[in-house]
Amino acid sequence: MNNTSLQCLAPAKLNLFLHVTGRRADGYHLLQTAFQLIDRSDSLHIQTRNDGILRRTNTIAGVPEHDDLIIRAARLLQSHTGCRLGADLTLDKRLPMGGGLGGGSSDAASTLIGLNHLWGCGLKRQQLMDLGLQLGADVPFFLFGHNAFAEGVGEKLQAIETPECWYLVIEPGVQVPTPAIFSAKELTMDTKPVKITDFSSSAKKNWKNDLQTVACALFPQVDEAVKWLSTYGDAKMTGSGACVFCAFFDENSANEVLKQVPGHWAAWIAKALSQHPMAHLVQT
Repeated sequence: MNNTSLQCLAPAKLNLFLHVTGRRADGYHLLQTAFQLIDRSDSLHIQTRNDGILRRTNTIAGVPEHDDLIIRAARLLQSHTGCRLGADLTLDKRLPMGGGLGGGSSDAASTLIGLNHLWGCGLKRQQLMDLGLQLGADVPFFLFGHNAFAEGVGEKLQAIETPECWYLVIEPGVQVPTPAIFSAKELTMDTKPVKITDFSSSAKKNWKNDLQTVACALFPQVDEAVKWLSTYGDAKMTGSGACVFCAFFDENSANEVLKQVPGHWAAWIAKALSQHPMAHLVQT
């Protein structure tokens, strides 16, 4: 690696639980959740340019370059700092879109981390998190660097310790649009708020995803995956869907269940991460 290029990982997240506790006057839903980083990632290669141009070098189906969060993140950092450098960005998408794994948000966060480092912008973690919130509610978490208990719209974060385990994740084969879930009249919006200490000390099986019932009603594929995986443990949907996951405390157990997954689903194993793989590049 030299000081003009960088290979960046953009890891997925799982929501170990997700409660909707209310709604703000501006329409945003108030949430409580626990974010868990896992070692399944998109990969981003950044090559700096001296002419100020920002360019994505590869095509991604269904994502025009001007709408891509990596380009939007790069433009935001460039305009915020007045940096005159540019970059060529090459994104290898491994995480499914519309899966609830935070792939686009993670890509944006890794873009901000990588360019802040390469361009020498000198922004500290909180400054990057404030910028990231302009791109999406999950982006600050990926800049935070650690697994977190989150509140607000997802931007109020406290670090948490989570168990070392392996997750089996099923992709049900459908993209779930987040607005469709949050706008559903059946959505529960008054779950009683919990404390971070409740989560840290309590059995995880009592924690639910309030969006799951709505997603299962609208998308039978998600419902089928939840029911199938529930026979092996505490299966939950992550985010607003569509991916479904279950934790296992040893890799062999996870792999044994992976062998049983019906062939019409994509499925894979990922290990829990304790911190973001690029956290060391961000000043506190």
